[in-house]
Amino acid sequence: MIRYLSHIFLLLFFLPAFSSCKSQEKAPSASINETKKKEKKEIESNTAIFIEALKEKTNGNYEEAAQLFKKAVEMDSTDAASYYELAQLNVLLDNPSEAVRFAEKAYKLDPANEWYAKRLGEFYKRTGNIEQSIRIYETLLNEDPENIDYLFELAAQYVMAGEYKKSIDMLNRMEDMIGVTEEISLQKQKLYQQTGQKDKEIEEIQKLITNFPQETRYYAMLAELYMGRKMEEKALEAYEKILEIDPDDPYIHISLSDYYRKNNQPEKAYAELKKGFANPQLNVETKVQILLAYYTVAELYSEKKDQASELANVLIETHPEDPQAYSVYADFLYQQEKYEEAREAYRKILQFDSSKYAVWQQLLFIESELADFEAMKTESEKAIELFPQQPLLYLFSGVADFQLENYESTIKKLKRGSNFIVGNDGMLSQFYANIGDAYNELKEFEKSDEYYEKALDLEPLNALVLNNYAYYLSLRNKDLPKAKEMAEKAVELDSANSANLDTYAWILYKMNDYIEAEKWIKKAMEHGGDQDDTILEHYGDILYKLGQNDEAYQYWLKAREKGKGSEFLDKKIRDKKLYE
Repeated sequence: MIRYLSHIFLLLFFLPAFSSCKSQEKAPSASINETKKKEKKEIESNTAIFIEALKEKTNGNYEEAAQLFKKAVEMDSTDAASYYELAQLNVLLDNPSEAVRFAEKAYKLDPANEWYAKRLGEFYKRTGNIEQSIRIYETLLNEDPENIDYLFELAAQYVMAGEYKKSIDMLNRMEDMIGVTEEISLQKQKLYQQTGQKDKEIEEIQKLITNFPQETRYYAMLAELYMGRKMEEKALEAYEKILEIDPDDPYIHISLSDYYRKNNQPEKAYAELKKGFANPQLNVETKVQILLAYYTVAELYSEKKDQASELANVLIETHPEDPQAYSVYADFLYQQEKYEEAREAYRKILQFDSSKYAVWQQLLFIESELADFEAMKTESEKAIELFPQQPLLYLFSGVADFQLENYESTIKKLKRGSNFIVGNDGMLSQFYANIGDAYNELKEFEKSDEYYEKALDLEPLNALVLNNYAYYLSLRNKDLPKAKEMAEKAVELDSANSANLDTYAWILYKMNDYIEAEKWIKKAMEHGGDQDDTILEHYGDILYKLGQNDEAYQYWLKAREKGKGSEFLDKKIRDKKLYE
């Protein structure tokens, strides 16, 4: 736009001179005066429109600005500046083809303008016309051969066009001008790799080492290249150089471990890995990733389990204040079913940060595995204080109270927790079933039955609920046909469960079908029932009804050896007689 303003200034500058010479020169004809006035008016109008268009663009009114710039070029088809602005606006208006068209006009009108050329090259690249973009930048580079930006841009665009040799030439010219740099050398190394020039690839990394001999990363890169070419001895030399320069390098022992592993030297590989884990400079995240890989291997090869365990110990010894270290250690112990040790590790994590719900949940699963219901009760209550809307915590707490015979507390907690269950019928059914169990223990049988029914409404094929409900009905001699139906369904759903088989046998016993009862109690015995005091006692009762009194007595004795048995068991043994 400076061009237009300069025209105005020239006119204003010379007007007084023309005026002062009127008496000396012949006055111009009227037609010439009119033409000059018209040209001046057009210039002034074009300039005013350009300025107004810039204002609209600045205010974000791109459509209005574009219309004004179009008006400007209609008045002056040589207005390169307005064409350039139209190109810019069409980028903002997401009209890439129009942006290119206007940029081409601006460049054609003023090819010496660097900005017009660069912008057109950029638009060509954006629209995928790499060849045209390269042509523009080659022209720019010819005019300014020392321009680093043009060299860099052409190096990148030659790669896009698949002209790797030309790209390398550009990078070499840059290197001649500014010296060896990591960015240029690594770009060249990748291009040599792409073109299969393996020796050149190594030379680039060696050049970095020559210029930056204390930078251990370059030795690591060189070692990786040597390893890829089966040049193990040279790779080892590079790794040893890293140790020489920086013995505390956090990654060197991991790299050496990988080197020895690939060369079938597992003992050396593991020794280096231990050194790496013992290095506090190596971040915990890297060690965790390595351990996770070890867990996968440990699942397949039992001999790796001890190594993984040792590495996990080294991890927490090296990072004793890092909860992430204890987390991976605890998870590993849990996978190995070392529940006591895992519990202590999870507790340690919670000392660092008690806000991790997943850790509380895992801890409570472990308490359940250990059947430590006192700890399960205490820790679930702490967790509920922190996460009062997590229903699973109430289930753990309710189950713990049930096992500790705090039945009223069980009901209270489970009812409260059930209010937080959304869209999970399976969990809600579990809550109702446990409430039913608690009411049964309190001998509030109507409420117990009500909650069992609610549980089965949600999950009619829940074998555990079917079994428990059926068994408790049989103990009360209530609705035995219904109890039999539910017990039979439970057996169908889980035919290898000794408790289900026992319940079905017991209901048949209650219905005086002793022969069938014996058949099913034998199946229960075959599936582990011979270790259960209740099942052993039931078998004795069934045998007694079948007239096999001596055999019944023997099973009552076995029941006493395994556990407490029913309230009548001691009397049965003493009198060798059935009591119910």
